[in-house]
Amino acid sequence: MALTVVACGGGGDDSGGGADAAAGEKLFASAVIGTQAGCITCHRWTPDEVIVGPSMAGIADAGDREAGKSAEDYIRESILTPDTYLVEGFPAGTMPQVWGDELSDEQLNQIVAYLLTLK
Repeated sequence: MALTVVACGGGGDDSGGGADAAAGEKLFASAVIGTQAGCITCHRWTPDEVIVGPSMAGIADAGDREAGKSAEDYIRESILTPDTYLVEGFPAGTMPQVWGDELSDEQLNQIVAYLLTLK
């Protein structure tokens, strides 16, 4: 899932194994991550602002409840295998399928921790 956001939430440690949500917020807001356009290029954190990917507003309350996924697992899986969970109106194949290679484990944990602050 191409995840996307900034200006709200974030700061200090959150879940995700104690990852730094503030660092995740900065990473999310980066125009480029590795060799890819950063999250903020396609995602926002306000529900009324949609660019290429879905808004991240309320992502911390997300999760595949039927499959018993926590919001953390849902977010992590959506970043690593973006076509697993598709938001209605957003086609498969839109989000790059390379984040498992582009992000270090620490960076992934930081972004997840940040997104978990977006209630």
